[in-house]
Amino acid sequence: MALEHSSSTSPQHAVDFEAVGSSYFQERELKKGAAGWVLLVGLGVAYVISGDYAGWNFGLAQGGWGGLFIATLLMATMYLCMCFSLAELSSMVPTAGGGYGFARTAFGPLGGFLTGTAILIEYAIAPAAIAVFIGAYCESLFGIGGWMVYLAFYIVFIGIHIFGVGEALKLMFIITAVAALALGVFIVAMVPHFSVANLMDIAPTTAAGASAFLPFGYVGIWAAIPYAIWFFLAVEGVPLAAEETKNPQRDMPRGLIGAMLVLLAFAGLILLVGPGGAGSSTLIESGNPLVEALTTAYGSSTWMSGFVNLVGLAGLIASFFSIIFAYSRQIFALSRAGYLPRKLSLTNRNKVPVLALVIPGLVGFALSLTGQGDLLILVAVFGATISYVLMMASHITLRLRRPDMHRPYRTPGGIFTSGVALVLACIAVIAGFLVDPRVVVGAAIIYGIFIAYFAFYSRHHLVAGTPEEEFAAIEKAEAALH
Repeated sequence: MALEHSSSTSPQHAVDFEAVGSSYFQERELKKGAAGWVLLVGLGVAYVISGDYAGWNFGLAQGGWGGLFIATLLMATMYLCMCFSLAELSSMVPTAGGGYGFARTAFGPLGGFLTGTAILIEYAIAPAAIAVFIGAYCESLFGIGGWMVYLAFYIVFIGIHIFGVGEALKLMFIITAVAALALGVFIVAMVPHFSVANLMDIAPTTAAGASAFLPFGYVGIWAAIPYAIWFFLAVEGVPLAAEETKNPQRDMPRGLIGAMLVLLAFAGLILLVGPGGAGSSTLIESGNPLVEALTTAYGSSTWMSGFVNLVGLAGLIASFFSIIFAYSRQIFALSRAGYLPRKLSLTNRNKVPVLALVIPGLVGFALSLTGQGDLLILVAVFGATISYVLMMASHITLRLRRPDMHRPYRTPGGIFTSGVALVLACIAVIAGFLVDPRVVVGAAIIYGIFIAYFAFYSRHHLVAGTPEEEFAAIEKAEAALH
């Protein structure tokens, strides 16, 4: 392989590219045209829908209903602005790298690596948290939970992904539709029991600004942010399907924005009628909050609670299933470009990266054995928020430095919109430290290990000719003409 030394960065960040033959990319191909914009909307909702079933309620223990409500408003604003910004970026750089590809174009190899690995931390950890919640639902339904359930779900759904992406996405879409139906049943069933008094039934503490609305004071708003994020976490993963989409320039913006609008509606309604019907204090520590809310509101188990419990499992499965897809595509793109070991991007005869599915699955299963779903959420949120900061900075940088780039879709409000998302993402990064700084510091150490790998090894073994590098090369050449 020929070596090409890049002089586009400072010496401490210099990188080396290796030219590879056509067989390298033939062994690393994804299935083209497997998804249209409707499937992408379904994929975006599927990434997140488990957050409507479990996880968000832990924010009640941090900020009370008022604190979680304000935190959710802030994070809804951040995600909506971010999705508009990512819609533009994904129409410009439609590659399987998603955020890594955007940052690579804006900031070079180091920026791409920092963004890609932050996203990888998010997507590798989130399924572990969801597996814990799946175990809680299975325990409630069948009396069986724990490691056997975690292992069975990892094996079955990684196996389905290995079979083929088209089949996986279609199955995911059906599961998501059923899960959305159950959320509708829950919302309608809880409306008759709604009371404002139920929202504010947590006793105020002595914290600054504490009240019935904010029982844990002003700081509770900030501490509730990581759990408000759980209502929307991973919707930004839609661009990871770019290379498997029929018309990414058109379909990516539709898929991202359509998914976000659906998720906004579900988040607002569930946060209102769940605690409003059962009481915020009832749901603080529940691993199965929707079922517990129905049981509390109606005084006993009913067909509705049974239905939501059974189909709620489908909601968790939808997110578990789709985020496995997301982490495999992120690893595929980073590995294909040489940022991670190249063997991870090899695809099978069904055009699926097998090792990129299996290895993070093993890590996720090991983490699920902790049974600490709430703490795993914090780790996933840490990776997510770091990537949000970098992706929004990419949008602003490309708008300012490369206003002439072809943009099939343009973000409403331009850099003001991505600037709002950037500021809120910075706030969200800090928020995790208020809940459990040890967990976030641990996640930061893992991130640091990835960075050390890039600094000492992978930056000297990058691959020339990948889609992300081609986009960067084209833009560099065009910039030189202006």
